Parts: sequence; structure tokens; C-alpha cells
Amino acid sequence: MTARPIASTYRIQVTPDRPLSAVVELVDDLASLGVSHLYLSPLLSSTPGSTHGYDVIDHRSIDAQLGGLDALMTLHEAVRARGMGLVLDIVPNHMAMPVPETLNGALWSVFRDGSASPYARWFDVDWSAERPLLLPVLGHRIDQCLDDGSISVDLAGGPDHCAVLRYGEHVFPVRAGTEQLPLVELLDAQHYRLAYWGLADEELNYRRFFDVDTLVGLRVEDPVVFGDTHALIVSLVRGQVIDGLRIDHPDGLADPRGYLTDLARATGSAWVVVEKVLGRGEELPADWVCAGTTGYEVAAHVASVFVDPTARPVLIQGFAQACGDDRSFAAVADQSRRDVLTGLLAAEVDRLGTVAKRICDGDVRLRDHSLRGITAALVELLVAVPVYRVYVHVGQAPGADAVHMLSQAAAAAAERVPERAPEVELLRDLALGRHGRSPLKDQFVRRFQQTCGPAMAKGVEDTACFRWFPLVALADVGFDPDSFGISDEQFHSWAARRARTSPRALSAGSTHDGKRSEDVRARLAVLSEAPEQWLASCRAWSLARGALTTATGEPDGRTEWLLWQTLVGAWPISAPRIVAHLTKAVREAKIHTSWTAPHLPYEAHLAQHVQAALSDQELMSSVAQMVERLAPGFVTNVLGQRALSLLLPGVPDIYQGSQIVALALTDPDNRRPPDYDTIRAAAARAAQALPDPASDLDAAKAHLTTTCLALRSARPQLLQTDGGYLPVTASGVGAGHILAFARDDLTVVVSRWALRLDVAGGFRDTVVHVSAGAWRDAVTGLRHRSPGSLPAKDLLGRWPVAVLVKEGR
Repeated sequence: MTARPIASTYRIQVTPDRPLSAVVELVDDLASLGVSHLYLSPLLSSTPGSTHGYDVIDHRSIDAQLGGLDALMTLHEAVRARGMGLVLDIVPNHMAMPVPETLNGALWSVFRDGSASPYARWFDVDWSAERPLLLPVLGHRIDQCLDDGSISVDLAGGPDHCAVLRYGEHVFPVRAGTEQLPLVELLDAQHYRLAYWGLADEELNYRRFFDVDTLVGLRVEDPVVFGDTHALIVSLVRGQVIDGLRIDHPDGLADPRGYLTDLARATGSAWVVVEKVLGRGEELPADWVCAGTTGYEVAAHVASVFVDPTARPVLIQGFAQACGDDRSFAAVADQSRRDVLTGLLAAEVDRLGTVAKRICDGDVRLRDHSLRGITAALVELLVAVPVYRVYVHVGQAPGADAVHMLSQAAAAAAERVPERAPEVELLRDLALGRHGRSPLKDQFVRRFQQTCGPAMAKGVEDTACFRWFPLVALADVGFDPDSFGISDEQFHSWAARRARTSPRALSAGSTHDGKRSEDVRARLAVLSEAPEQWLASCRAWSLARGALTTATGEPDGRTEWLLWQTLVGAWPISAPRIVAHLTKAVREAKIHTSWTAPHLPYEAHLAQHVQAALSDQELMSSVAQMVERLAPGFVTNVLGQRALSLLLPGVPDIYQGSQIVALALTDPDNRRPPDYDTIRAAAARAAQALPDPASDLDAAKAHLTTTCLALRSARPQLLQTDGGYLPVTASGVGAGHILAFARDDLTVVVSRWALRLDVAGGFRDTVVHVSAGAWRDAVTGLRHRSPGSLPAKDLLGRWPVAVLVKEGR
């Protein structure tokens, strides 16, 4: 039996603890849920013990830790028997440097033979002047490692009894002919340079994934490298084992457009979606051969309609007072980008600046620019670029959007550092290819774009979003933390455009990359309906427990603000989970501690404060009461978000376990195995009788999920551009509490801002303008006859969502 078209997906994190054989056991459950395809995390052989699969070490095999190719084929047969299929996440941008290093045969060859290795073309390494490949693996500076004897030579301890260097668990090949040299001379004679780990952010000479120096960039723009690294994936797609692909971080590639074109040609135009974070107002390049994105922007739009925009000034002021910092998000984001560009990503900036300086040195007209001036200007220009990539193609005139964006960024950078305006202008023109072509100039165009992504990801996603979060629900991947809510007109315009341009793109709710699950965001969004009450509760809790301080006694209102919102958003939550989340958050913020320089006394003090708070029964009782007060809005938001994400234009994706309420925080918390016994029990209750959302939200969410997926499955036209999208309006005193739209013979109506609605006295005279005729609510089974409108209290009296199906068609 062949799989049906990709209509919906269910994301599963496959790990050594939950291998492919465990996924086989879920096939019947997921078929009953109604998804068309299982969407698997990366399966190629990865670093031993990997819990995610993005650290590939061998492209030729399915990971034995996950069951290998035989287990994948068993899963393929199981899903085909149920009329389903498989979608696979793949990683073209980078490859892992594992420990021991012998595990990656391609890199081992490069370590041994340098630029003469047949695999040297695989990796994005700067081999200029035959500089050795910097390997920042030493725990101390090399002189100390030599003095303490931690680096040693093993003359026959490597593969095929070759000589190797050992450092702890690390092992590296010794270049032929250098085995008998004294250790210091031997180290200096290798194609690589063992170095102190701290140098990774300062003088790395290979492209890495963001700031992860154990993930080495690949050059898939080379046809040989593409073929070698994609042969197995292509064969699985061509053999109909895999029906579609999710492409991890295409913006890191030298030529994303070219890569997607090559992939379509190799796979016979398989369904492909790309992990791409779109900035405000940004569209996916129209010339990319793919169905669209993985849907971060969908999660952001869906969450935004449940945030009350009137709360913005109250929450921003409260946050500023708590933190003692009244800067805007834009200012914090700029500073955060600047911090990472001069810190974590300094090596990338220096490498790019050096390319620009070499260009200048080769042109008499450009020689009067120093490396110092170029580097300072480059930092400010990258700070001002508002997207993950500006798409300029080598050898082609830049598009109008790229010119406009880089011109605006250059103007902003020059305003910040007017003394470097000439260098900013130079860099803008180099990035746009205006100085002609040469190997160095082409390299600058590519590398500039490849550096924009890490600046945004590490500067905004992984720093600013942990420094500025008046409403934590908005501080997530693909979101704008300063965008409190969205107008109905903006939402409908975006959804209609999506129906026209990318109806088969993925629609995400929760993801493995998200900082909070959709249901945590749903509860936190309710705070926007009662911001004054929320601030009063925070003040009361702080007084009851004592304000959080740093280890030196300074106020730490920012982390305390995060503590209270996290506690409420993920309630109930254990102390280990919340301590782990907050520890990660403060390291990402890089204010009191960081990953590269952890301040252990501060982190211990934070953990003690959190554990003491969770041990305070009176305080926890107050938190539980707050969660109970938020419950009506939480129910409304959970079900409203689910209805929108499943029925908006696109291919809906359900993250593992989220067919019921799933209150998860950033990884690894959101990658915990779901409790499928609880999920099955909720599904059974939903099958027996229509659940009451207020008393059994798990069963209600399971029922809504199954119902909407069945409607999608029966209407394949919804995945085509003619599936359409039309706004549906409401009128009356409660009209602002309704969002509705029509697609084909479906009309979807969701309510929002339940706390405010209750204060206002309910819907009362509110009507939804549903076209005339007979309708059946697929959620409740109730039937309605519309003369042109229906009372909102009839549609939404029992459930906060209605999915109306036109009868008699």
C-alpha cells in the first residue's frame, strides 16, 4: 500500500532510549489519531548517545543506536500498512567532530592528510597558506598540557595500528613521517593544531554551526559533496521509504537556492519544507524549490491572536521596574547581537573581516581601510541586519529587497559609528557584489550571508529573548517579544496570502526547537487579560519569599520575573525541571553567568531560591489559586490554538505528545518521552462521550485534534491554492472576542480573552456572520440553521471553538 499525500504530520524525537522499534509500537495510535505521516528526527549515524541526531558522523548509514536500516524498513512497512508515510529531518549544513574522533571517517582523513585528503573538499575550512586546522579541544593552554603530560603519543593505537595523539578521550592521527619527532615538534608538524577551547571564539578557521565548534560546516554546494552526503537519503526517497524531507538550517549553506534545486532534481521533486525563521514582514524567497517553511511564523501568528494587546504598556512597565532596565526590546536586541559578535562569534567576524581586508589590499582604491576599522564597521552592520540572511547570489545583480535591506542596515550602522561610515559603505557594497568578482569577493558575499544567521540566532533567539520578556509567551523562536497581539486584519491577510503561496508548508504549534510548548504559551497569554492582577501577585510572592538576588546580594528581578511566569505557565512542575530551565535561561542571557564562563555560586544561589519557593506550601497554594483563576482562559486558548493550527492553510504538525495538554519548556525538557498511557486514556474518554473542556481538557484536546484531522483528511483540496481562505466577521458587544474564517465547506469560529469576556457579561447579542444554510458543528455534533448569522452564545456556549461543516453539499 502506498502512502497518501502529506496532509498532516506527527513529530517524533527518535533517540537511543526511544529507538525506531518504539515508534513502530505507536503506529496504530497515530493512525487512529488521523495523521497522514510520521515526521522523524534525523536518523543518520550520529555521535554516540546523541539525543537529537543533528550531529551526523556518517551519511552512509541509519544510526545503529536507533535500530539501523532494518528498523527503519520495519517502521516503513508498519506505516504503509496503515496508509501512512514517513517524513525525515535531514542536516545538510554540518557534520559532527565526535569523541573519539575516529568515529568520523571523513574528518579523520582530513586530520591525517590536511588539504590533500579526498574529503578536504567536504568541509568549509580556510586552508589559505596551509594553516593547520584549529581544534579547540584542550581544557588548558597547550603549555600546561605539555607540562602535565596530558598529551601523549601512541605509536600503534589508532586504526590499522597507526600512530595517534591522545588527550583524554580525544584521539587524533599522526601525520605520516612525523611519528618519531619530539612531542613539541610532532604537534607542530600536523595538519591540525590542538588548542585551548577558549580560542574557538577567537581564531577558528572553519565554519561551524552557530557557536558550536564540534559541528563543522559542510560544502554541499560542491556536486561531489552533495552526492556523497545525500546518496542514502536520495535512495530512501526514490525508493518511497521516505515521502518528504525537512531541511535543517538551510540559511547556513553557501547557496540555499541552489541546494534546494539540486535536492529537487535528485529526489524527483519530493515534498520539502525548510527550517527558516522569517523576520517581521519577510517572505520566503520565491525561487526556492520547496513547499515552504516548517512554520515558526504559524505558531507566532496563532499565539498572537490570543494575546490582549491592551496589556502591553502594563507588562512592559512592570518588567522594566522589576529589572531596573527600561530599554526597549530593539535596544536590547541590538546590544545582544553586538555582545555575541564581539564574543561568541568573534572568530566568524574576524574571518569575514580578514577576507574584506585582503580584498582591500589587492585594490589600490580600497587600501586605505584598516583591519581594525573594517572589523568595527562589520560588527555594526551585522547588528543592523534584521533577518537571518540577505539573499545575494554570486555573479548576479542583487534583488531590490536585498539592496533595500542592506542599505537601511548600512545607514543605521553609519549613524551609530559615524567615524566608520566609509568602512560601512565598503562592506555594504562588497556584500551586494558591487565591487566586481574574484574568488575573495565571491567568498565575502557568501560568508557575509552565512554570518547573518548566527548573529540573529545567538544574538536575538538565544540572548535577547532571555533578557527581555515582559510576556514570556512571546519570547520564542520566530516570535517578536515586543509584538503584543495582532489585529484581525493582519491575521486574515497573512493567512490568505499563505493559502495562495504556500498551502503545503508545515504549520507548527510546539516544536523541538521551541522555548515553550504551545500550551505553556496558551496559559501565559491569559496573563495579558489581567495584567494588573498579575503584577500584584508577583509583588506578593516576592514579599512572601524574599526577592531573588544574585550570589553577591544584588537584586535579580529579571530572573525572578521569569521564575513566576515559568512556574504558572508550566504548573504543576517539579523543582529539578524548573531549576534546569532557569539555569539554562540565565546562561543564555549572559548577564550573571554563561555557558562559557558559568558563575557557579550564582547558579547555586538561584537553585536554592527556587527550591525554597517550591517548598513553601503557602506560596505554592497561592500559585495554584492563580492557575485556577486563569483556567477559563487557558481552556479557551488551548483549544483555540489547536483549531487554528490544524485548519489554517498549511500541513498541520503535531509535536509528540501534544494531542493532549503538554506543558513543556525548552530542550531537553520538551524532548522528554510523552506518557502514551495517559494519552491513550484521554483518547478513550473522548471516544466514549463528548468531553467537557472545563473538567477534562486532555480529552477535549484529543477529541478536537482527531476531529480536525479527519476533516482535513476528507478535504485534500485544502492543501491546494484553491483551498482558499475567507475571513468571517462578527458583530455585537462581544465581536472582538471572536476570530473566524471559512475554507471550502468549513467555517471555523474560535473565542478568545475569556476572562475579559466573562467580566463583560458574555457574548449577549453577538452574532457570527455565517452564510445561510444548514450547518453541523463537527466538534459538538450540534446542528445550526443560519439565515445569515448565528448567535455566538449558541455556537460557543459549550465549547470555545466551533468547526461548522456545511450540510447538503
